This record gives sequence, C-alpha cells and structure tokens, in this order.
Amino acid sequence: MTTFKMFKTTGENDLFRLVPPEEYNPIKSMEADSMAVTVQLDDRQTYQEMDGFGASFTDAAAYLMNQKITVEQRVEVMTRLFHPTEGIGLSVIRNPMGASDYARTVYSYNDLPDHQTDPELAGFSIAHDEADIIPLTRQALALNPELKLFASPWSAPGWMKTSGSMITGQLKPEWYSAYAEYFVKYIQSYAAHGLPIYAITPQNEALYEPGHYPGMLMPAEAQTEFIFNHLKPAFVRNNLDTKILCYDHNWDRPDYPLTVLEHAGEAVDGVAWHWYGGDASAQSKVYEAFAGKEVHFTEGSGGEWIPPFEQAFSNVIRTGIHILRNYSKSLVLWNMALDEHNGPTVPGFGQSTCRGIVQINQQTGDLVYTLDYYALAHFSALIRPKAVQIQSVSSDDSIYTVAFRNTDGSTALVLFNDEQEGKQVKIEMQDQESLIVYMESKSAISLFISND
Repeated sequence: MTTFKMFKTTGENDLFRLVPPEEYNPIKSMEADSMAVTVQLDDRQTYQEMDGFGASFTDAAAYLMNQKITVEQRVEVMTRLFHPTEGIGLSVIRNPMGASDYARTVYSYNDLPDHQTDPELAGFSIAHDEADIIPLTRQALALNPELKLFASPWSAPGWMKTSGSMITGQLKPEWYSAYAEYFVKYIQSYAAHGLPIYAITPQNEALYEPGHYPGMLMPAEAQTEFIFNHLKPAFVRNNLDTKILCYDHNWDRPDYPLTVLEHAGEAVDGVAWHWYGGDASAQSKVYEAFAGKEVHFTEGSGGEWIPPFEQAFSNVIRTGIHILRNYSKSLVLWNMALDEHNGPTVPGFGQSTCRGIVQINQQTGDLVYTLDYYALAHFSALIRPKAVQIQSVSSDDSIYTVAFRNTDGSTALVLFNDEQEGKQVKIEMQDQESLIVYMESKSAISLFISND
C-alpha cells in the first residue's frame, strides 16, 4: 500500500505545513482529473546522489547562535536545523576559512604585523574558531551524524598577497606552497576536534575582488597552478582525502571551471557554484564536458533585494529545483543566522541586505525562522543524504518538479506552481497508485511517498 505525507507552503502564514489527508484532493471529479497537470516519476532513470542541504556558520552566525541566545533557544534552533526527524535535517555546513564579509573583525589563521612572513606557518592557529564556530559545528554533527563539512577561504593571510592585506590582491606565487600547507593545517586542526572536512575550495568567488571586505582575486590559470602543483600534492603527502572543488563562483563564467578541469582535472573532484549571475544550466554544461566531476551549489543568499513573500520564497524553491535538476549534490544557502540589521559585518562593510536562515535580535533575544528556513525544509526534510535523483517530467512548464529516491526506498517529490492560478496536479508512478493534489498559485508542495 502506498502512503503519502504532504507538506505545503501557500503564504507567509502557511509555511511548510503538514497537510491532513482530507485536504489532498479538494476538487474531486472526472473533469478535474482529466484537466490535471501530469507529473510522471520514473526511478529507472537516475542522476546524482545527494550530499544534502545547509548553510554557513560564518563568524557572524556562530557568534549570534552561541552567545546571543539562551541555552534553551540554542538547543531548540540547533535541533530544528539539524536533527533528521525532530528538525529539517540539514546535512551540509560550509564554513569560511577565516573572515568573510559576515565577521566582526578581519582575521586569518596566521596574521602577522606588516612586512613580516612565516614560511613555516609556526604561528598558525584556529583559536578564533574554537570560541563559537567549532562548538556549534560539533553540536550539528552530534545531531546529524551524516553531516558533511565544506570550507572556503575568502582570502589568504595578508602577508602572502600582493596587497599585503586580506582585502584585495592576489596570492604571490612564492607563497603557493605555504598556502597549500595552510589548508593542510586547517584540515588537521579541525580533525583534532573530531570534525572531518569533506571538501574545500581554494577560493571563494575567485573572480571578485571586493574593496570593503576580505577577498582575493585568483584567475583560472593561477587556480590551476595552485591546485595541481601545490594543493593536491600537499594533500597526498599528508594522506588527506578531503575533496577539492574548483571555482566557487557564479554560473555566468563556466569558462573558468572548464579551464581548471582541462588542465588540472585529475587533481580536482568537482565544481562549486553560486547563483548571483547566470543560470543553473551552466552546471550541466560543465558536468557534461567532464563527466564524473561532482557538482555542488555552495552559496546563495536571500535578502532585502528580493521582497517577501512571493519573490523571496519562490526564488529559493524555483532556483533550488533548477540547481538539483542540473546535477548538484548539494544546495547550500549563506548565513545560518543574522541579526535584526542583517549583520554583524566587518567594519566598513556598509549596509547589509542579506537574510539569514534564522534571525536573532541582539536587543531582544528573539529568534525568528525566516522564509529561507522553510524553503530549505521543503528539500532537506524529505530528501535525505545519499538519496538519488530520479526522473520527473511535468506536462506543464509552470509546474516545477524534482524527485529523489531515498535509501529506505521512499520517494521525495518537490513541486512548485509558478502560475498566477491554482492547478490540479496528478502524480503518476510506475506500479503505484496515482495521487491528485491541488496547488495554489505560487505554492510549494513536498511529498513523501512510501510503500508500507
């Protein structure tokens, strides 16, 4: 017997709500059945295996969650974020290696006074992370043992760069080997805390050189040289199996990962992508050119530039479905938490417009789950780690779909109605009974389908 569990979002007051069975088919007639949009599932056609969904413990997010709420609030929010059954089961964390734009100060793991260098990295230390980031990451892993940890630097230490600062500049070639060891020490230091780093990228947003927060320009040729001749050999020497993902930037420049994969492919495990430019189809273009290389989506932020509800929620669901349909093994949003002013940010950053997965008010201590939390829930609560994408075909382009077969044999299906009118949707699966659901305009439905 086939059983269904349905979650629905129709608006700001109806977010990821478990729907009782009597609401599944609000319109029951032969006419409605014949007029329904058809979504066909076929688990004989399979695609990528999922690592999971998540966000980032930036310095800002970790500080808020570890220091600005009560112990009871922290237990609640961590459970709701990471627990596979009592929460939404987030299973990927992407932590910045050092300061990003969302940090209270500019820092690396090897800061020095001007004009000093440390070739042996004798001063390397992750002490900064031991205050907030590591304790929360350990809690997350305890709540969800299937958690995978990704890490990305916004900048090398300033003394390694042409600018002499973590802001602007490029990595000097004479420090390529030292910087490779910097990654090794980071991975080893986290491992000493019981935190295995699953994958790294050599540089966050390698084609962007911001003037008001840490960043580092790393052209494709430089990244190729760094990975192939320095980073991968350092991992091999130290028996590290951490994956190396190249690029870590927007969809609008697929030429960059194509260049790196062409010249350093044997040292690269896959490509990381962001959504701030271009289209998710770029993921497939690169995947099809280099079959076997993993696809990961490592950063997309919601923010005040996309007003709630319809645009904000719909953007994450619609784009998330595109990301997954283009071979991605992960879907990672940005800050796990931000405050009432969309911060904290590094000094001099200016006005922040980004939105966290949760909002923590520094003045009142109030904790609010944002639209991004509920959008992630539509995916992460039903599509579990190691789930495999199966074919889903909609007869109407305005009904977006993506489907996965979980390891327990259950099926997870995410639907989004992008039309201005409601629609009947008939879900057909081979050897199983079909189901008709009604979807309001701009609504999302997640279905958990199992055979008892």
